[in-house]
Amino acid sequence: MNVTTVADGVYQLSVNIENILFEGLWEIPNGVSLNSYIIKGEKTAIVDGVCDWDGVPETLFALLDKLEIDPKSIEYLIINHMEPDHSGWIEDFKKIHSDFKIICTGKAAELLEGFYDHTENITIVKDDDILDLGNGHVLTFKEIPNVHWPDTMVTLDQKTGTLFSCDAFGGFGSVTSSNYDDALTQDEIDFYEKEAVRYYANIVGAFSMPVEKAIQKCQDLPVKIVAPGHGIVWRENPQKIIDDYTRYAAYSKGIAKERISIIWGSMYGMTEKAVNFIKKIIEKEDIEVDIVRVPESSWGTVLGSVWESTGIILAMPTYEYKMFPPMAAVLDELGKKKVTKRKAFRLGSYGWSGGAQRELDEIMTKQRMNWEFIDPVEFKGSPSQEDLKQIENQVKELVKLVKETVNQ
Repeated sequence: MNVTTVADGVYQLSVNIENILFEGLWEIPNGVSLNSYIIKGEKTAIVDGVCDWDGVPETLFALLDKLEIDPKSIEYLIINHMEPDHSGWIEDFKKIHSDFKIICTGKAAELLEGFYDHTENITIVKDDDILDLGNGHVLTFKEIPNVHWPDTMVTLDQKTGTLFSCDAFGGFGSVTSSNYDDALTQDEIDFYEKEAVRYYANIVGAFSMPVEKAIQKCQDLPVKIVAPGHGIVWRENPQKIIDDYTRYAAYSKGIAKERISIIWGSMYGMTEKAVNFIKKIIEKEDIEVDIVRVPESSWGTVLGSVWESTGIILAMPTYEYKMFPPMAAVLDELGKKKVTKRKAFRLGSYGWSGGAQRELDEIMTKQRMNWEFIDPVEFKGSPSQEDLKQIENQVKELVKLVKETVNQ
């Protein structure tokens, strides 16, 4: 548990969560922080909240105790986002302090009733509404719906320029008491940037258009600090994470890094032979490559890889007239996350019959992914020398296509 000072009168309460599936789905090998914030003017407000993953609020109360804040002195609960990792403490908080006011959007108010049967002392705010806590801490609110729930908003403290952004501008990765960009080394910043990419691809990626709209709203605010609900606080260079999110959102449209992700699976090693051959070929090309095997790697890992890649190589066998099932599941998820307009090449082994291409086409059509494929290479059983030569030609063609696309 960490209690740190963000700025004058603004404090962060943070707890790390590890060894779980985030949202019951995403692996977080490096953990994730849950961040809450206290604003102390003449009146005190808490922005979002931290609790153990099962909703138990003792973590929050222990952090408040470190700040010598009586929970009963908190007059306002500002809910930027109602997802239970940020709101799971509210029900128990009411048991020790029922006299508080909630500030949230209209959509959040609906969820408050549905989740916690709470309907009293709620003030619904919209764009540019304000709340004056005294001592210069005047809060401004902006709705940013569908980042990544429809209830979401951000809160700006005008005195310190702190933007409390909840899931927007967040990232995976456990934090320490030095969880500020001005207290980290460049290697540590690079680590959190990688964690932010994975977080974006897993949690926010399907909502890239709303993210772009949210960024436009935030650009109009006098932001000096970005304080998200997950990840580090950007105090020295807040524009960096905003620019990163701008770039991540744009990646959804097809032009990402000059990079190829090889996503592959193999049943008996025959497709794997072709993948090993591709590795040798692509090592000679001047291009970044990332290699991920399914189902050994989680969906979250695959998403994080593909999100930054303009080119994709799919290597998998046919399985019972269809694609290798883990590959089909991953591709369907990529479609749901709106990974569109990639440049791609498919290859793989089959036994008595093909069929992988038909299912691939069905997924691409259903999810409107609009990937541009060069001709596939399928081989019966183990790849022959002629098959490998065709694969080499297609890989080199994909490399050329990716470079042209990125540098156009």
